[in-house]
Amino acid sequence: MPGRPPTAGQTPAGKPLLGMTAIVTGSGKNIGKAIALALAESGANVVVNGSRDRAALDRVVAEIERLGAKGLAVLADVGKPADVRRMVKLAEKHFGGVDIAISNAAVRRKQAFLDISVDDWKDTLNTNLNSAFYLAQAVIPGMSARRFGRIIHISGVDGFAAHVNERAHNIVSKAGIHGLTKALAKEFGSRGITVNTVAPGAIETERDWSHYMAPAAWRRMRRRQIPLGRIGRVEEIAAACVYLAADGGSFVSGQVIHVNGGQFMF
Repeated sequence: MPGRPPTAGQTPAGKPLLGMTAIVTGSGKNIGKAIALALAESGANVVVNGSRDRAALDRVVAEIERLGAKGLAVLADVGKPADVRRMVKLAEKHFGGVDIAISNAAVRRKQAFLDISVDDWKDTLNTNLNSAFYLAQAVIPGMSARRFGRIIHISGVDGFAAHVNERAHNIVSKAGIHGLTKALAKEFGSRGITVNTVAPGAIETERDWSHYMAPAAWRRMRRRQIPLGRIGRVEEIAAACVYLAADGGSFVSGQVIHVNGGQFMF
């Protein structure tokens, strides 16, 4: 039935996720979009999510369908449990179930600690951390029933190295999301569900440069710091997610894959 993973050996070459359905939060652009397209290219149907820009979601769905997969655009605020449950129900209605859930949506504010309001703190943790809790709670019952699931959390260097100043709320949320990974991997491994974290390093994306130094200076600095001598690509984060979702990553759980060009070696 739709939503069930195919039997081993039944997928054509290059389509290791054929027959599966994925939800990728925050997938209208940047890393989330790259993940959605990589999953689709590997054969999965993909629910594309964002909270505001429906046109961007529709463009990603159109790209997914050009790859021969099926896409579904869902506007939902992942910081609201009811929105997340609605999104999962729509995925189940259209595709039969959710096999892969990737929590990518996040905000990243640069604020001095004493300038962070209670609302700023709550909003950041709600968007970056609570949202992963909401999505996991919504998809795990179906995954448990099918005895198969892949949950992937997108963290970041902040969660492990605290390398940028004035980001206390982001550092706490990104560290917490890997704690959630380990807890879920321990509790639900016996039900065929793997849970892992992917932590991007310096990746070339569209961003609000007012929170950084000038773009050219930022790139020069990062290239000096990274042993491989370049900025990462969104497709490289997506490739890590495909690995974890496919059969090759089926014995990996409770782990973090750092995709940072060797800038940090944990």
